[in-house]
Amino acid sequence: MIQYLDNNSVCLSFLAPYKENIHVVGEFNNWQVSELFQMQKQSDGETFKLTIENLEPKREYAYQFLIDRKIAVADPYAEKILDPKFDSQISENTYPNLKKYPYENPFRGTVSVLQTAQTPFQWQFSLDFEKPLKENLVIYELLVRDFLHSRKYRDIVSYIPYFKKLGINAIELLPVQEFTGNDSWGYNPTFYFAADKAYGTKEDLKFLIDQCHQHGIAVILDVVFNKFSYFKTYPDYHDQKRPNPFFNKNATHPFSVFNDFNHESTYTQHFIDNVCRFWLQEYKIDGFRFDLSKGFTQVETDPDVERWSSYDSSRIKLLKRIYDKIRSYDAECYLILEHLAANDEETELANMGFMLWGGLSHQFYKLINGTKDDISWLYHRNRAWNEANLVGYMESHDEERLIFEANKHYKNLQLSLARAKAAVVLFFCYPGPKMLWQFGEFGYDISINQNGRTGIKPIKWEYLNEPFRQELFEIYAQMIHLKTKNVAFSKGQFEEINEGLVKKVSIKYQATEIYVFVNFGQKSIQIKANLKLRRWFDFFNETEVSFLNDSISLSAGEFRMFTSEKILKQKQ
Repeated sequence: MIQYLDNNSVCLSFLAPYKENIHVVGEFNNWQVSELFQMQKQSDGETFKLTIENLEPKREYAYQFLIDRKIAVADPYAEKILDPKFDSQISENTYPNLKKYPYENPFRGTVSVLQTAQTPFQWQFSLDFEKPLKENLVIYELLVRDFLHSRKYRDIVSYIPYFKKLGINAIELLPVQEFTGNDSWGYNPTFYFAADKAYGTKEDLKFLIDQCHQHGIAVILDVVFNKFSYFKTYPDYHDQKRPNPFFNKNATHPFSVFNDFNHESTYTQHFIDNVCRFWLQEYKIDGFRFDLSKGFTQVETDPDVERWSSYDSSRIKLLKRIYDKIRSYDAECYLILEHLAANDEETELANMGFMLWGGLSHQFYKLINGTKDDISWLYHRNRAWNEANLVGYMESHDEERLIFEANKHYKNLQLSLARAKAAVVLFFCYPGPKMLWQFGEFGYDISINQNGRTGIKPIKWEYLNEPFRQELFEIYAQMIHLKTKNVAFSKGQFEEINEGLVKKVSIKYQATEIYVFVNFGQKSIQIKANLKLRRWFDFFNETEVSFLNDSISLSAGEFRMFTSEKILKQKQ
């Protein structure tokens, strides 16, 4: 941990239980092991500290902690990391004047960087930013690498007008904490306090967040507290007399990657708390999405996936501790879990205040393709949850793309896009926060498995020039506008009727009534509308209609929305 004392001095601290001898080596002492730079063990017997003086203001110094004169590690709390293998791949345009890796370092490996007298970032809009209400959230899940060709935090700012046109009010960044290499989804983190340099400087990331806040867009950070590829400090962690303070010897659950945190360890808990507080305070992040939160357990379930997913009271206790701690830093912080566990456990977590991922991609695949399926699980009341804390989605970074699946079935892009429009209309009628994966709004149809599941995908902004994709975008924008601006969609009384391939929903709020009918079948049908015999407004056709009987005709894939009061479409 780095504490800047003044423009010329710094105090370094390192938590290292069971260790006796730690030196600081770096550019300020020519990487020499010197007693003058031996860290002093504190009274707790676990923390080591050293004050370094006579530093040149604003100069960047590379350094490492040398443990027992043989294990060199970078500072896990450093905000900047230099890598001898991957930094040379980062262009000057992406990260201007990036400090060169100090190859004179005899210990090699990643090194941390400190710098006194840094110029503080001047926040313009984030200090007083009011987060959108969570029930109105429409989250745009975004991978910097595959969103724009420059792959730069700062350049995303130029797409804010696009986000505003679409209507989303939050972006969720796939992990941007320092990860291995420069080509990744980010789920292989190595240093939790450093913004990854592959996308630019930390100032660039702060600029993006600040500009989003100016336009009413919250920023949520995807964080990975179940896998961590940095544990060089304890290569002997199998030693039963000195077990690893942070990690399990073996993962307690299936699907673990890299090294598995022991979430019952007070050392792990202290570290996670510090990480969350740092990003909330230093970067003004509005919330977190916790990857694979079902893995926050010490109950041995590997390889039994079903047992892992069942109710685990100890896991709930661990998550409640995290919830309460983060709430003490920011009472309105969004806390989202990728949990996907048994409903009795998710119910308890949702009623506690967590939002939880609720994916129905496979159900929507089938409906779009004309196969019966039930999407009632998209409604939090059907899960017996007290509040609308379900983050519903049809696509995420982890699922196959809707239009790719539809094209496999129809072999007709125009038809696939038309069928997707019906799904979008139905999807956004359900109460609670919603999420879409980048480019889903104009029918991205490249398979998730192209170039490998996590491999680079082509960026297809030119798709927006195609009329049928523009129509899909328009439906997204109209439904998002209703979702975020019309109070009936967040506070109204919601009811659904599932009749096989025919879906009906109604929303009632004070004098306003809204009815939506969707035919996912492959043939035209007549349905009972149960509408009162009076005039209604056809939202999408922008016309006034009268019903002489209770029957409505719907062609294959058609959707209709009728409102008791005239609701204007959003002008694009």
